[in-house]
Amino acid sequence: MPIIEKSSYPAPPPFQFNGHLQTILPALTRKVEVPYERERLELPDGDFLDLDWIDQKSKKLAILSHGLEGNSDRHYMKGMGSFFQQQNWDVLAWNCRSCSGEMNRKPRLYNHGEIEDIAEVIRHALSTKHYAQIVLIGFSMVGSILLKYLGVHGNEIPSAIVAGVAFSSPCDLKASVEALEEPHNFIYRRRFAKSLRLKVEQKAEQFPGIVNLENFDRIKRWQDFDDYFSAPLNGYKDAADFYEKASAKNYMQGIQVPALLVNAKNDPILKPECSPARLCEKHPHVYLEQPERGGHVGFSLSRKPFAWSEFRAFQFVEKAINRN
Repeated sequence: MPIIEKSSYPAPPPFQFNGHLQTILPALTRKVEVPYERERLELPDGDFLDLDWIDQKSKKLAILSHGLEGNSDRHYMKGMGSFFQQQNWDVLAWNCRSCSGEMNRKPRLYNHGEIEDIAEVIRHALSTKHYAQIVLIGFSMVGSILLKYLGVHGNEIPSAIVAGVAFSSPCDLKASVEALEEPHNFIYRRRFAKSLRLKVEQKAEQFPGIVNLENFDRIKRWQDFDDYFSAPLNGYKDAADFYEKASAKNYMQGIQVPALLVNAKNDPILKPECSPARLCEKHPHVYLEQPERGGHVGFSLSRKPFAWSEFRAFQFVEKAINRN
């Protein structure tokens, strides 16, 4: 049932005339300042997460989650944080392991299938500041993670969580990897590969023998990187096992709170399989919105200080709260 047939996204600025420009230009040109205060959260396994807060002593909290090789400073994170701050919400923008500017302590990094870290962030927020209402908002990779988290835990999630919103999220990880392999996506592939290679090399220095760096010379496609590095570092058998266990679409049936998935049809690094329409049309809680344009975590608006995604997330959250 909850397929949104007509998206409310009007259009990007005229000069952003294709999905690549709608993806890249906001990242290069948009500047947003927010008053973050950093806190380090120590984890049960001895690792840590860095949390960036906008604390206004509100009883409502938006927990924001970034994309692959992103962090709390990304334009989409700061933009969403600023929008919710203006609506008198507190904001918690958390950084995945290794993404805050300091390498994490443990051998593993973060990955598309890891949901315990976001659960720790939620537990920490509730135990220290006693929020009455929490919304989870994620972009790209961690948008998929939050959908998996909501699906795996179903009715067992904390009662304060009222909604989830995911933008540009690869709910089918194998399909997203196939999209990344397409020739026109070389710029994203090169950026991700360069950043992740540096992290794998750092892990090899921290923990000699954990990976074979010679495998970098054997990489011919992105799946090879996942076979040689992503899977073994994160406890998966191989890339195929990683894709199966990490893909949110395999868990979203269990979601029990209103959840919105927004994937643009012209997103250059998502395939149609990343937007599980068949699941959503039969699911009472998961809404799928597919604007014709918007790129990957773009959704810019002409002559507006905010992105449409920020307005759309807040609109969905307000409706979810009013339904309760």
